[in-house]
Amino acid sequence: MGPLAGMKIIELAGIGPGPLAGMLLADMGAEVLRIERPGDTDLGVKRERRHDLMLRNRKSITLDLKDPRAVATVLDLVESADALIEGFRPGVTERMGLGPDDCLARNPRLVYGRVTGWGQTGPLAHTAGHDINYIALTGALHAIGGRGQGPAIPPAYLGDFAGGAMFLVTGVLAALIEAGKSGQGQVVDAAIVDGAAALGTVFFGMAAAGQWRPQRGTNVLDSGAHYYNVYACKDERWISVGPIEGRFYRALLDKLGIDPASLGEQLDPDTWAPAQQRLAEVFRSRTRDEWCALLEGTDACFAPVLSFDEAPQHAHLKARGTFVEVDGIAQPAPAPRFSRTPSAPPAPPGEPDPRRFGEVLAGWLAPDRIEAALAAAGMPR
Repeated sequence: MGPLAGMKIIELAGIGPGPLAGMLLADMGAEVLRIERPGDTDLGVKRERRHDLMLRNRKSITLDLKDPRAVATVLDLVESADALIEGFRPGVTERMGLGPDDCLARNPRLVYGRVTGWGQTGPLAHTAGHDINYIALTGALHAIGGRGQGPAIPPAYLGDFAGGAMFLVTGVLAALIEAGKSGQGQVVDAAIVDGAAALGTVFFGMAAAGQWRPQRGTNVLDSGAHYYNVYACKDERWISVGPIEGRFYRALLDKLGIDPASLGEQLDPDTWAPAQQRLAEVFRSRTRDEWCALLEGTDACFAPVLSFDEAPQHAHLKARGTFVEVDGIAQPAPAPRFSRTPSAPPAPPGEPDPRRFGEVLAGWLAPDRIEAALAAAGMPR
């Protein structure tokens, strides 16, 4: 099931964007084989495998890639693969004997997807970094935060997952389409700094036009405006409002019983601070649930601020099936959705099982190569 059914993709296990990219490709129906190294743990944090949700929907085997026989096994797998994805520092797979030249020599149609923080080239290419560093360098972190406050650190959505995994998947899919026409593979260099920068394209344009102030918390979209903001409620829970357009702004104020003229001109930054104080007082007068009862389902551009625990229980997300429960764990369902080739329900992450090593490889390698792979992994035949 899924639009990528029939595609075979090798994932050299790593952390951060690599596993999410593997999950997204597997969610869309690709057969993703994850090659793990002895002792691998995602993010270096030990937990039950069933909680490593990014590892869902694919089979795994363990190979010691320091062993030349294991490297030979991966190269054998490459011959029947459509793509390979990896997230090591530049030059690491080359030293293993699994770099692009090695793999493309075995399979000229292969799409070789690489995701790193700084990219394959440049002065910082070989240095360590994490999400916070990549969004710092590209302007995103500077823009996040309240007026007069330091930059606010978001979870790793923006760098690792949006700038990294999503751009890796986009690049791999584009290269697969091209390979279907040309019969030739290529290397996809997905750098988180490149992806994070691309996500900010509209803001770079606004800044160049003088429409984005460098001071945090002074712009429409960064908590400067009273009509695009979050507010605390009577019960210390939070709600969000974002009626940028005039008719939606009027819809909000009508529900709140506020005369728009009393707040001043909506788009005048000089009115924003006192208007924000007025709205804060109003929203403090009721609980979050009371505001939901009044404002949800209207054009006021409203939503409650929900926690990870609360989000799966929201009526809209339940109606859409945005979250599913697998092995007792609520998790996001595959996205996006396809009308003719829908994705299958997620399968829980599985531990690499030495007893099933040969079975996992059966659709990838000829019987004699499976025998060699078993020997390389030190397993009985």
